[in-house]
This record gives sequence, structure tokens and C-alpha cells, in this order.
Amino acid sequence: MRAEPRLNTPSSAPVPGRLLRLGLLAGLLLLVCALAAGVADAAQKKKSQGKSLNDEYVYRCKSASGHSFFGQNIPPECMGADVEVIDESGRVVRMIPGAKSLEQIAAQKAADEAKAAAAQRDRTLLATYLTVADIERLRDQRLELLEQQNVVTRQYIANLRAREARLMESVQRFRPYSEKPNAPALPGQIANDIVNTVKGLQVYEQELVKNTTERARVAEEFGADISRFKELKGIK
Repeated sequence: MRAEPRLNTPSSAPVPGRLLRLGLLAGLLLLVCALAAGVADAAQKKKSQGKSLNDEYVYRCKSASGHSFFGQNIPPECMGADVEVIDESGRVVRMIPGAKSLEQIAAQKAADEAKAAAAQRDRTLLATYLTVADIERLRDQRLELLEQQNVVTRQYIANLRAREARLMESVQRFRPYSEKPNAPALPGQIANDIVNTVKGLQVYEQELVKNTTERARVAEEFGADISRFKELKGIK
């Protein structure tokens, strides 16, 4: 019996080679897609990075006469004025305060701080004293202490002035204060005593002025506290 010859049909082609070609085509396709996506992403990033704030915002201000000035940078006419920052949609996104606004802000801040400090002083005043007599008692104690210091300082000054007078009387026997041709030279100890006495006088006289000024300040401060305490308590 004669065998029939076998024909190579498509279904009988080598399968491994065919799958390899399909895999290579798919890989190349994916690689091309990835490269295209990367190029597009890089272009978008470059575009967004190259776009500065000046491209996105416009600066606007008004002069004292009401004339408006615009620019992608702050116009020279806007220096010292309030400047509005406007986005692409025409919306004001923020305000750059000018010199006048900054002064107003500083003044308002100072006023707020002064108001808060006054409120704190009122709370302290009411928490510290129960009656006007309490304030007057503490005032008198402070003033008496300062007066005692002044009494001691005045006594030091009087003693130093008496010492200065005695020294100035004694130097008359020495050159160059004496008119006698054979008068001895002024001893160094006496000269040093005069210098130290004059310096001591200056120190105690300055201390007396300081204490006297402080006494007047304390009296004025307590007077204001008494008036405010009466006002807070409704005392007439």
C-alpha cells in the first residue's frame, strides 16, 4: 500500500517561531507608546516650568487721581501704593499693602496694644486693691521711703559741702592760693581730698535729683490709679 505524502499546512507550521515574532512586535509597540508618552510629559513639564508668575498674574494699582496702572511687573507708578495681584480670570488673589497702608496697620496695632495694656492695668488694679484707702496707704509708704532717702542724701551733701569749705580755707596757706612769697606748695593729700569731695558732691546731688523726680512720678502714678479705681468702682 502506497503512503500518501504529508503536506505542510498553516496549522502544521512551527509554533515557537511564530510566537516569538508576535512577542517582539508587541514589545516594540509598547516601547513606542512609552516613548511617546514620555515626550509628551516632558513637553508639558517644560511648558509649565517656563511659565513664570509674571505670566500668570497682573499687578494693578490706582493713583491719587484715580488712574489705574497695570503690568506683569509692579509698575513704577505703583511704588508706595496698594497693589492688587490679579490672576488670569481677573480675580484679585491678594493685596500688597503700600506705605500708607503699612502706617495704618502699625497705628492700628499700636492702638490695639495700648487698649489691651489699659485693660490689663484695670484688671490688676481691681485685683490688687479693695478700697481707695489701700491705694493711699501704699502710696504714702512709697513716698515716705523716698523722702527718707532724700533726707539721708541731703545730709551727705551738707557734710561734703562743709568739708569742701574747710579744705578751701586750708589751701589759702599754700601756693598758688597764698600771696606770701615764701608759702609752701599745696600738699598732694589736700589736693586729692578736694577732688574726692567735689566728685562726691556731684554723685549725691545727682542722686537727690533722681529721687526727687522719682517721688513726683510715684505720686502722679498713684493719683492716676486712685482716679481710675474710683471710676471703675463708680465712686464719686
